[in-house]
Amino acid sequence: QLQFVESGGGLVQPGGSLSLSCVASGSTSQTYPIGWFRQAPGKEREGVSCISFGGGITKYADSVKGRFTISRDGAKNRVYLQMNSLKPEDTATYYCAVTPAITTSQGPCLPRWDYWGQGTQVTVSS
Repeated sequence: QLQFVESGGGLVQPGGSLSLSCVASGSTSQTYPIGWFRQAPGKEREGVSCISFGGGITKYADSVKGRFTISRDGAKNRVYLQMNSLKPEDTATYYCAVTPAITTSQGPCLPRWDYWGQGTQVTVSS
């Protein structure tokens, strides 16, 4: 199972922006589809956005469409999440994880394994 280190979170005012990074730790020659997930206190973890192993297909939760942009560093297992127009309801701990193969931009992002890193905290508050 691939482990990730997430970074870039912080405290930002509503309407602000943050850029999250997710880097795979350890070495692997395989490129994986990867997703961003988040979990707010008292809520279930939800898929935010995910990207195919080649980067050509992306998915977004309806709640973040038009505000968040996912990208990846070529064939590397390194993924970014640009978050603009942040809202208080975006407050959560953000994680990245490998997903099953992504062949369409429709449907939810789901983790392939139930294996999570430390995540990075995003707090949107005035």
